[in-house]
Amino acid sequence: MQTALNSRVLIEQAKGRLAERQSVDMERAFTALRGYARAHNRRVSDVARAFIDDSEPLPGLVA
Repeated sequence: MQTALNSRVLIEQAKGRLAERQSVDMERAFTALRGYARAHNRRVSDVARAFIDDSEPLPGLVA
């Protein structure tokens, strides 16, 4: 249960950061994160963590 909550927090943070950077709403930011994750066969929470941490480049992640 705690893992799911932590993942959700990361996703919400990434949505907010992407929405701010791209000047889009939160729904569009989530759609971009989810689309990127699907296109790269990754979990949304892993993409969110990489985006928040700037731990790896995420080419093509735009809202």
